[in-house]
Amino acid sequence: MRHLVKRGMIVLVAGLIVLTVIWYSFFRLSPYNLTEQQRQQAFLLNNPTAVSLEMQPISTTAWEFTYISFDGAKVNGQLHYPSDPAELTGKIPVMVGVHAMGRSQIRWWQDSFNGKPSLTQVHKLTRMALEKGYAVIAIDAREHGQRKNPDYLLNDIMSDLHIWGERQGYEAMIHDTVVDHRMLLNWISAQPQFDTQQVNVAGYSMGAQVSLLLAAVDKRVNKVLAIVPPHIDDKTALVSPLQWLSGLKDNAVTLISADNDEYASQDDNQRLFDLIPSTSKQHIRLNAGHILPEDYPEQLQHWF
Repeated sequence: MRHLVKRGMIVLVAGLIVLTVIWYSFFRLSPYNLTEQQRQQAFLLNNPTAVSLEMQPISTTAWEFTYISFDGAKVNGQLHYPSDPAELTGKIPVMVGVHAMGRSQIRWWQDSFNGKPSLTQVHKLTRMALEKGYAVIAIDAREHGQRKNPDYLLNDIMSDLHIWGERQGYEAMIHDTVVDHRMLLNWISAQPQFDTQQVNVAGYSMGAQVSLLLAAVDKRVNKVLAIVPPHIDDKTALVSPLQWLSGLKDNAVTLISADNDEYASQDDNQRLFDLIPSTSKQHIRLNAGHILPEDYPEQLQHWF
């Protein structure tokens, strides 16, 4: 009996090895380099004309809105002012908030949603920004919130990426989200009430990835707050911030990293920070995992 069990275990291990070799040979993602033409064409706005937002009031200081992006997709979000816009004087600085993977723009306004707390605590950043006199604006990323595709959910995108070696869905999600934000910047830049020299972007996790990419490819962004960005290597080079860091030389960049982050090692985070070419940069390291302590926003008062 023992020999049969042992033989069965050998067959099982051998089968797993064969399956691993097959997966490694056919489905493993390989790094690639962007060509100069790809660099020039990536994240371009083919239609850089004015963007029209359809707005519905939520209160005297907040609006829901939608607009049509570069490819005809509908984008939804919210805009909040620090007080009644009719009573504001002078130009208003703007913070663009970018949510984490699996979340939505709602997290920038509420401490919970559908009974689930906002673990990223970005609603506290919104409160701080409004108290400092900023307008805050946030949209749903592609395949998130109201923009989910029931026929191709986020789990499908990530399974395709990590199991089947298909990067197209993931790269399209991040890339198109960045360009959606460029369209949003078109609208912000055309509004006389906003201070176009103080358009800043803050993002958590995937939102930090998008924020770094957006600031790198669009000079209308001033400051960047990148909170625990995941390590994205050249297997998805199109949307890896490492490929685009040269565009951040004129930005003020604050990187918040976690020493025990399951999505980025200490070495990954330090390399990212070291490669940022800006002379105005700061790296805040926290002894935490990817979900930061609830009070981490208190360390960011100076960013505003």
